[in-house]
Amino acid sequence: MRAFIVKKYGKKETLHLNNVNAPGINENEVLVQIDSAGVNLLDSLIRNGEFKLFLPYKTPFVNGHDMAGVITKVGNKVSKFKVGDEVYSRVGDFRIGTFAEYIAVNETDLALKPKTISMEEAASVPLVGLTSWQALVEIANLKKGQKVFIQAGSGGVGTFAIQLAKHLGAFVATTTSSTNTTLVKSLGADLVIDYKTQDFATILKDYDVVLHSNREAEILEKSLKILKSGGTLVSLTGPPTAEFAKKIGLAWPFQMLMGLLSLSVRRKAKKLNVNFKFLFMRAEGKQLTEITKLIEAGKIHPIVDKVFPFEQTNEALSYVESSRAKGKVVIKVK
Repeated sequence: MRAFIVKKYGKKETLHLNNVNAPGINENEVLVQIDSAGVNLLDSLIRNGEFKLFLPYKTPFVNGHDMAGVITKVGNKVSKFKVGDEVYSRVGDFRIGTFAEYIAVNETDLALKPKTISMEEAASVPLVGLTSWQALVEIANLKKGQKVFIQAGSGGVGTFAIQLAKHLGAFVATTTSSTNTTLVKSLGADLVIDYKTQDFATILKDYDVVLHSNREAEILEKSLKILKSGGTLVSLTGPPTAEFAKKIGLAWPFQMLMGLLSLSVRRKAKKLNVNFKFLFMRAEGKQLTEITKLIEAGKIHPIVDKVFPFEQTNEALSYVESSRAKGKVVIKVK
């Protein structure tokens, strides 16, 4: 099969299109012929080697985390899926490789593809959908009538999280550029802040939840200050915490290291009587099934900016890195 491979780590490295053996499956896995694959900033960060500390992939390896496709083979202990099922997944860590024609996926990481959307749209959903769900539902427990600030509303996570937050009954504030105001309002944003001309910290106050995705330390500090007492900031960009390190099974020296990395921000949060949580989303088929229901009920619509042909996977990654995408970027594999 054809697959895009990381031969060595580095920001200036490109993925290499190679012919490799199709994966075998174990008793709890299915083999999926990939139709489309979602492209995420995470794919670039993995290629760059930024997560080698806790995701030490041995080169060469196939990159890619999101996909939609059709099951062609099932392991003998698989009970929820059959050959011919249309499925989608953010595949598990250490099982990545969706920039390829086939992939083996554990059945616990899979869900049936929503019937109401295309393969390309389905491939755009898993990582951003699960990130939004785990941040807003699992960690923050966002409730009807609460206020949530979702940063970068026109991005991949933002376009999904706004819709999920509105479904949950929250008041949603977001940041974007003026050119994307109409888009984020159409998704349900109640208050839109132009990050180029306005400072959200002077506009927002007493928020219950912040979904934080900016890498600037100043933005993180400002974001903590707009929370009400007892509020929660869920960060997708870090710094990672000891709690996170323990959850993913890292040894105590790594737990201590991450505790030190996040010490300053945790102290600031404690002083303000708010909660700081770091989220590195995980594969979760059950949650993806709940997301399928919302999509089929018309509560959430995937936003896809561009679909690239498989051969242009590197160009798709570059486009994601440019931060110009409105919603998600997808590659058409089949």
